[in-house]
Amino acid sequence: MSRRTVIAAGAIGAVSAALPLGAANAQTTGTSASGKPGAKAPRLRFHENRTFKVVQFNDTQDDELTDRRTVELMEKVLDQEKPDFVVINGDVITGGCENRLAVKQAINNVVQPMESRRIPWAVTYGNHDEDSLPQSGVDEAGMLKIYRSYDFNMNAENERGLTGTSNTIVPIASASKQNRQAFALWLIDSGRYAPGAINGQDFAGYPTWDWLRMDQVSWYREQSQRLERSQGRKVPGLMFIHIALWEHRFMWWGGVDTRTPADAARGKARHRIVGERNEDECPGPINSGMYNAILERGDVKGVFVGHDHVNDYCGDYYGVLLGYAPGTGFGAYGLDGAERNRLRGGRVFELTENGDDVSIATRVVYARDLGIDLTANDQPMQPLPLGPKQQKI
Repeated sequence: MSRRTVIAAGAIGAVSAALPLGAANAQTTGTSASGKPGAKAPRLRFHENRTFKVVQFNDTQDDELTDRRTVELMEKVLDQEKPDFVVINGDVITGGCENRLAVKQAINNVVQPMESRRIPWAVTYGNHDEDSLPQSGVDEAGMLKIYRSYDFNMNAENERGLTGTSNTIVPIASASKQNRQAFALWLIDSGRYAPGAINGQDFAGYPTWDWLRMDQVSWYREQSQRLERSQGRKVPGLMFIHIALWEHRFMWWGGVDTRTPADAARGKARHRIVGERNEDECPGPINSGMYNAILERGDVKGVFVGHDHVNDYCGDYYGVLLGYAPGTGFGAYGLDGAERNRLRGGRVFELTENGDDVSIATRVVYARDLGIDLTANDQPMQPLPLGPKQQKI
């Protein structure tokens, strides 16, 4: 059993009392037919030297009294790496925000590192983002309004009839051809928790997390085909979702039902895995089929997740990179005891455009290498001041 099982139990009880069945994937009317950022969002392009850098933070996961080291880590990574785009890949905030102001402050604390540096950014949603809903009254749709009020945010509006909040395609233009899309970043909402039951059967004994729904898989496939038609070729990309796919677990163990050190060694050798696995992968009880769709389409070159804070591994699963970014937030759970904060960090992606293809190199940057205090305690900060637009929302 993962320590996450214990952590989730309280959150499920609190949220289920306030939310109707399916509210975590409520469908709302939006204005973006294709999931692209709005017209006023920044436009991304490969540099003249054909490079582009993305940073993934994960699970900043705190209330308005964010641990100060979370912000320090984000700022030091941004100053060292100077990325062109940043994604906070789910669980941006968590429970503890008692009102709307606190939600805005919790969000503001972790987006200001990008806003103050004028770095385009976006978020995906995780299972904990609505934990404060019963007290604050702010759901994911309300958070999206807050996110989109920032100058450098690139989240798309919700799309009519599509499960999830702000499923977004962030295009990156070619360095050499003005109207050519060289790369795509797919940011998809993997949901929150499994429903209480389906067709009269509960999920006792199964994982309690959510999963990508078939309409999201179909949306990816259709939009991928649309991109291919418009560009005259398949557009390579990366996908960011919060909750791991079942294939992450299969890759690590080198099989479906295998669990021995020899099995893990086989998986590591076959799939060239690097990094640590310190807790169980926690996908939902149903395999969404997203990996199968990605394998069929052949454009997404990697799927990167968070959710499981003390995993940071990455491997090549039959031609598709599958990996984790470690937890970024010092206020959330980490390793046990004095080791609690050893794996805090972010993942860096260095993209290089080469004709129709884009090569991808990835690595993890750790707080331990940036001179940040790793003491296993809590160091809350006072909320950063809100900007005029955020004060009005």
